[in-house]
Amino acid sequence: MHARTLLPVTLAAALLTLTACGSGEGSTSGSGAGAAATPEASSPAQPAASDGSGSGSGAQVPQVLNFSATTVDGKPFDAKTLAGKPTVLWFWAPWCPTCKGQAAETAKVASDNAGKVNVVGVAGLDKNAAMRDFVADTGTGSFPHLSDEKGEVWKRFEVTQQSHYVILDKTGKTVYEGVLPGGKGLADKVAGLTG
Repeated sequence: MHARTLLPVTLAAALLTLTACGSGEGSTSGSGAGAAATPEASSPAQPAASDGSGSGSGAQVPQVLNFSATTVDGKPFDAKTLAGKPTVLWFWAPWCPTCKGQAAETAKVASDNAGKVNVVGVAGLDKNAAMRDFVADTGTGSFPHLSDEKGEVWKRFEVTQQSHYVILDKTGKTVYEGVLPGGKGLADKVAGLTG
């Protein structure tokens, strides 16, 4: 009888952790709970599977960028195209007020670093229509946003809460992951990768 009551409580706690708007502190370690902990990211300088495709820039494609997705506007997205430049992955959910608060600073960083740094939104925890509305409402349409309704990209980077940034250097190594309230500090972290 005790096990029957413990299971629902445990499941509820796990679900709450997954859906709570992020408020934790970030990690600057490359071996935290993000991409660096996945087998694909353990050796970022490794080229992608030899399918002949690449980023077009001649850069080696790290395994962490060996995935594809669909954008919120229905276009195919190949993460291999991100290889060779620092990349900011912004994991957000359409109903998250913390994510909305990060939108302006994230868009500014994307604009200020166009051509030098990739910025990609990874939307989850809702339906695509809500994701498109969020992009339109927040004015963040200047950079791509992935529609990750099934959570595949979130799982790949071991993201368990929205309002979470994963920043990769040009080799695909995770150099920061965590929450930046209002996006504060994002510009400094990106500047450290481009300077």
